[in-house]
Amino acid sequence: MSKLILTHEVTGLGAPGDIIEVKNGYARNYLIPQGFGVAWSRGAEKQVEQIKAARAARELATLEEAQALKAALESTKVKLAVKAGAEGRLFGSVKTVHVADAVAAAGLGQIDKRKIEISTPIKSVGQHEASVRLRDDLSAVITLQVVAAK
Repeated sequence: MSKLILTHEVTGLGAPGDIIEVKNGYARNYLIPQGFGVAWSRGAEKQVEQIKAARAARELATLEEAQALKAALESTKVKLAVKAGAEGRLFGSVKTVHVADAVAAAGLGQIDKRKIEISTPIKSVGQHEASVRLRDDLSAVITLQVVAAK
């Protein structure tokens, strides 16, 4: 088992600044090369506070602001125009970056694409859902209206 300090959010593992223990191969072959974590050491332990401070600065300032954004996101259908075939099947699939751009275009603010989770791949037009982690303790569900681009 390897001890790592996460530098980015990894779904199911933790948030930036968390110290985790994972199998050696997972750390060596995925987390470290992708830049999601660094090896733990006593010297690197000092970086944890810096990572957590940067994370706190990026997080929405207050719970009230996060709850207001959640209410706005859940009350609005976000329209997303993508290339599609005659039967409504998409050329490719909808990615988190597309959802983040559509939310910004709808005037609901900027959302980090890494905080958006799409549970099932979106490969057809119609209504779909995606969840957004606004804070560690608060998530919102976005209703996406996927339409064929003209």
